[in-house]
Amino acid sequence: MNYHLFELINDAAGRNDGVDDLMEFAATWLIYPMFAVGAVLAGMRLYQRRLRPVIELGVTLFLAFGAGTILAHVSTEVRPFQTHAVHQLVAHEPGVSLPSDHATAAFALAVGVGLFLHRGWGLVLAAAALIVGFSRVWVGVHYPGDIAAAVLIAVVAGLTVVVSRHARRSLEPAPPDGLTMPKR
Repeated sequence: MNYHLFELINDAAGRNDGVDDLMEFAATWLIYPMFAVGAVLAGMRLYQRRLRPVIELGVTLFLAFGAGTILAHVSTEVRPFQTHAVHQLVAHEPGVSLPSDHATAAFALAVGVGLFLHRGWGLVLAAAALIVGFSRVWVGVHYPGDIAAAVLIAVVAGLTVVVSRHARRSLEPAPPDGLTMPKR
């Protein structure tokens, strides 16, 4: 199924130079403006003296990177161009395909921004992450399953941070005599 989906997407590559150019850009360079947006949003939170959301974004990215690295070390799935005739539009070193580092970073950024910094920008970045993931398959360097694994890693990383925040808050002592504690 993974290879069949790959074929459906990658077989369209090489037919329209304009579309291929857009996919090559998205597969290689779109991640940089995405992180620029994330940096501006984090900078705005820091300017507002809101450190916790920025730390939560950083922890989400760290957890996703760690999980992706571990999965890559235990995976034996190689890149599509190593075992199949594909339309490879960008140069890439052979190696482990699962998960896609670009897609993991893009989706972790989108999830982290959406959960901790700005929901609307999180949705915009999620759309951009979908484009990054799709384009990595289009240009022949990843399978759709590599992208799905990246999405799963990013969501689990973000939810882990949310759950740990709620667990910490539930362990905080109750305020004495019905007084309310200030929100953080």
